[in-house]
This record gives sequence, C-alpha cells and structure tokens, in this order.
Amino acid sequence: MEMEDPIDRVDEGKGDTTVKDNDAPPVDDCCPICFGDFTVPCKADCGHWYCANCILQVWNYSSASKPCKCPMCCRYINRLTPEASLHHEQEQEVTDVLKDIMRYNLLFVGGARGLVQKMRELPLFIKRMFGEMMDPDRNDAYLHEMRLFAMILSTLYAATPFNFIPTGSLGIVRVFDYTAISLVIILRLVGLYRRRRLTQRVRQLAAAQPLDE
Repeated sequence: MEMEDPIDRVDEGKGDTTVKDNDAPPVDDCCPICFGDFTVPCKADCGHWYCANCILQVWNYSSASKPCKCPMCCRYINRLTPEASLHHEQEQEVTDVLKDIMRYNLLFVGGARGLVQKMRELPLFIKRMFGEMMDPDRNDAYLHEMRLFAMILSTLYAATPFNFIPTGSLGIVRVFDYTAISLVIILRLVGLYRRRRLTQRVRQLAAAQPLDE
C-alpha cells in the first residue's frame, strides 16, 4: 500500500493549509537596514523585506539610472511589492510612499513602457546625475557618460544646418568634449567646496556646544 505524502495531506474540513502567505513580512522579523519594526513593508523581487523608505533611500544614494541592489543578496531589485494590506490604507504618508514605490517599479519595468517612464522622469535623472557628479568620493563621476553624451550632441549638431557655436580650429566634436570635461570638473570642485563648508559648519556647532562638567 502506497504511503501518503504528509506534504500533500490536507486537514479535514479546513481546506488546503500548505499555501504559504508571502504577502506580509515574516513574524518577529525586522528591517535589515534600520533594524527596526517594518514601516510600510515591501518585498523585493529577490524575496527580502524592507521598510519602503529605507530601501528607497538606498537607491537615492546609488546610481540613478540603475535599479537598487539588495543589501542582503546584492541582486538588482527591479520590483518592490508592498504588503497587501497597505493598499487599503488612507493615511497620506502611506499613500505617498506607495506612489514612490510605483514610480520606482515603472522606471525599471523594462521594454518600451520603461523607456517611456524614463523619458518622463528625465529631470529626476539629470538632478540625480548632477548630484552624483558633485560627490568627491566617486572615482569617475560620470565622465565617460558625459563625454559620450557630448559626442552624440556634437553629431546631431553637425547634422543640422545650425552654425551658431564658434568652434575655431577645434571642431565641434572637441568643443562639446571639452565642455563635458569642464562641466564634470566644475561640479567636482563645487562638491569639494560644499563638503568643506559642511565640515566647517559641523566644527563650529561642535565648538559652540558647552563642555560637560
């Protein structure tokens, strides 16, 4: 007589109880980023749970044009799935975070839809890119990307009948290339200046604090 597999057994009168509920974070677990209780919990497509604001902050400090990497397994997160019960929340703070999650998901959905969304969010990408170029800790600071963008612009300019940029003996390609390099250098210097001012401000605040007796 063939033995029944315990996994396939269903309790009488209760229906199938072997389906695991993945729409909520594990019980007695915490966010791996803030180590606190989950606030607006959402699940990455790799299966790890985070506070929505925590994982979005991680993305805010990473490359704007790429999905966030999971801090636990280092896989790219192309989709964040909020806890199912959050869709019924009416609090403004929760709905704002859910909108940010939806915005993130649309950016990295891929295909034509993702490309259209990236074009709609172009101001966000430009703002993030400029902010990252001002970060003194970055090695390349988008230099290669800016030079490639300059080359594309110079090609488009050369293909049009416009001729309002004085190039002299350099040529339009070098003018755009030198402009891109200069922009990266200027933004890096601005970043260094801002960091210096922030350091000075922190030291002034620390010196103004009364010493404990």
